[in-house]
Amino acid sequence: MRASRLHIVTYREDPSDAEVISHRLMSRAGYIFKVGSGLYAYSPLLWRTLGKIKAIIREELGDVGALEVQLPILQEQRLWEESGRWENYIASGTMFTSTDRRKTTYGLAPTAEEVVTAYARASVKSYKQLPVCLYQIHTKFRDEIRPRFGLLRVKEFIMKDAYSFDVDDEGLDASYEGMRTAYHRIFGRMGLESFGVDADPGDIGGSGSMEFMLAADAGEDAILIEASSGYAANVEKATSRLVPANQEAEQADYRVELTPDVRSCAELNGFFPDVPVHQMVKTVLVKAVHADHEQLWAALIRGDQEVNEIKLRNHTGGLSLAMLTEEEIERHTGAKQGFAGPIALPETFRLVADESVRGLRNFLCGVNQTDKHALDVNWGRDLAEPEFDDVRLAREGEPGPIDGEPLQLRRGIEVGHIFKLGTKYSAAMGATFMDPSGREKPFVMGCYGIGVSRIAASAVEQYSDDKGVVWPVPIAPFEVVVAALNSKDEALGKVAEGFYDELKAAGIDALLDDRKLSPGARLKDLELLGFPFAVILGRSFTKEGKVEVRTRQGNEAELMDPADVVAWLIDKVTTGRQS
Repeated sequence: MRASRLHIVTYREDPSDAEVISHRLMSRAGYIFKVGSGLYAYSPLLWRTLGKIKAIIREELGDVGALEVQLPILQEQRLWEESGRWENYIASGTMFTSTDRRKTTYGLAPTAEEVVTAYARASVKSYKQLPVCLYQIHTKFRDEIRPRFGLLRVKEFIMKDAYSFDVDDEGLDASYEGMRTAYHRIFGRMGLESFGVDADPGDIGGSGSMEFMLAADAGEDAILIEASSGYAANVEKATSRLVPANQEAEQADYRVELTPDVRSCAELNGFFPDVPVHQMVKTVLVKAVHADHEQLWAALIRGDQEVNEIKLRNHTGGLSLAMLTEEEIERHTGAKQGFAGPIALPETFRLVADESVRGLRNFLCGVNQTDKHALDVNWGRDLAEPEFDDVRLAREGEPGPIDGEPLQLRRGIEVGHIFKLGTKYSAAMGATFMDPSGREKPFVMGCYGIGVSRIAASAVEQYSDDKGVVWPVPIAPFEVVVAALNSKDEALGKVAEGFYDELKAAGIDALLDDRKLSPGARLKDLELLGFPFAVILGRSFTKEGKVEVRTRQGNEAELMDPADVVAWLIDKVTTGRQS
C-alpha cells in the first residue's frame, strides 16, 4: 500500500475537548474524526487496526466453536418487554428509541440478549442441537450521559457480543471457562497487558461475572489485586479481610449523650476520645430508585469504613441510588444530618448492615435526634440484629481475601465482560428446548462482550509517548513503513520501493511512504502515527550506504547494511506477532 493513496491527514494541535492521551493522539494522527458528541468517523488507517482486532477475535472464537451471525440493531420494544428489561433501560436513559410509520416502537440495541434468545427460541428445539454459541461483531448504541475521552466513552461503538446456549449449569460452566481462556489469548495476541477481574454484573444480570481490563494509568476503573494468589477484582466487587473490632468485650450500660453539633466520626472521636472510630457505627441514608417506585434505605457500616454504592445498589435491587439531601434527612428522620442511626429509625426505611458491624459490642451510633448519640449500644439488647451483607468498599493495603497479602491498586480500562446468565432471559422469554426425557427446559445461557473500538483507544493509552502513538505489532495499521526522505531523489525512491517489495513478498504488512513531504515533517508524522518499524533512507544511505531502521517502541534507531535489513525486520515482526 502506498501512503499517497491512504488519505493520511495529521494535525499539529490537540482537540480542545481532549482529556486523555488516546483522544489527543488519535485525533492528531487523524485516526478518528469527531462528527458529533460521542460520534466518530474511523479513518482508513484505524479501520485496518480494527480489522486486525476483529481477525484475532474471530480466530480465537472459532477455536472454541463459536459461530458468527449478524443480528438487527433495530429491535422491537415487545422483545425487551418479554425479558422485562424495557422499562429499566428506558428509566435509566440508556437506550435510544425510535418509532416507525406504523407507530411500532424500537430500541437501538445497546446489547442483544433479547434478539439472540428469540432466534434460539425459534431455531433450537432439541438438546441434540446444544451446546451452541453465537456471536456478532456489530455496531451498538448507548445514550451516554457525558460522552468523553474519544473512543472510550461514546454513543456509537463497535462491539463483539457472543451468547452461549447450554443444556445445564455444567455446560454453562464449560462454555464460560472456554470463553474466559479465549479472552486471555485474544488480548495476549494483541500484545496488550490485561487483567481478568471479578466484577458486578450490572444491568445484564446473572451470577458469575468477570471484566477484562487493559492496564492504563488513565483507566476509569480501579482494580484491587492480591498478587500472591492472583486475585483481582474491580473495586465495585472487591473484598478484603477485615480485623473484627471489639467482639469480646463485656456489655456496658447503654446511654444517650448530648453531642452538640458533633456530626462526623472524626468529630465524635474528638468529643469522646475513649471511643475509637472503629467502635462507631455510621448510618448512610439513600433512596433506591426503581422503575415504578422509590424505597428509603439505611446502610450501617463501621466508622472507619466506607459504603460501596454498587454493592449497596445491588442489595437494594434499585436501578440507581441517590444519597438523601440534608432536607430529606431531616424530613424523614426528624433529625439534622449527622445524627441518623439505627435506633428509633422510622419504619419507612429498610435497614442493611455491613459485615463489619456484625458482633460489634459497645458501639456508638445515632438515635435520630439532633445533637444526640447513643454509646455502649449492643445488638440483641438495645436493638434487633439487622440483616447483614457485604456493602463495604475494599481499599488498597487491606489484607486480600485469599492469602491476606496487602491489596495493590491498579487502574484499567474495561474492554471485555463475560457473564453467566443462567435462565434469566430464556425463562422470561419462553425459550426452551426438549431434554432427553422429553421435557421442555429453558436454555442455560452465557453472555460475552468485547469492545472492539475501545480496544484500539485502550492500546494507545497503554502504549504511547510524547511523540505519538506506539502500536503493538499485532494490531498496527502497518507493521513496517519504508520512507525515502528526499521525495525528489528518484534513485532513492527506487531503493525504497525495492525494500517495500521484498517486505511484501516476505509476508510483512508494509507501507511505502511516498508522500511529498519534507524530511522533518515526514519523520514527525511517522512518529505520531506509531508504526512499529520504519526503514528510513536518508543522508546515511546517500553518504555511507547505510539504512536507518527505527523501532518505535523505545525510539531506537540502528544503521544497517542494506543486505541485512529485510531479514532483521522479518525476525522482529515475527516475534512481535507472537506477543
